[in-house]
Amino acid sequence: MTPKEKADKLVDVFYQTTPNEAWINEPIGLSLEYKAWEQAKQCALICCNEVLGNMGADIDYIYWLEIKQEVEKL
Repeated sequence: MTPKEKADKLVDVFYQTTPNEAWINEPIGLSLEYKAWEQAKQCALICCNEVLGNMGADIDYIYWLEIKQEVEKL
């Protein structure tokens, strides 16, 4: 799986698990889909940082660094 494909998959997995009740304390006019998408991106970045923080300097480190960069581009 390419870093871009992995980034898309991570964000999608977190997006699908974001609660739909996020609107309760949000101002009127804020797009719920956008908020859920941004939350999913933040979760994916946290995931990447956790993986990177537990790795040594090996080839997988570069792979996860590229995934993190792809998530940031989304």
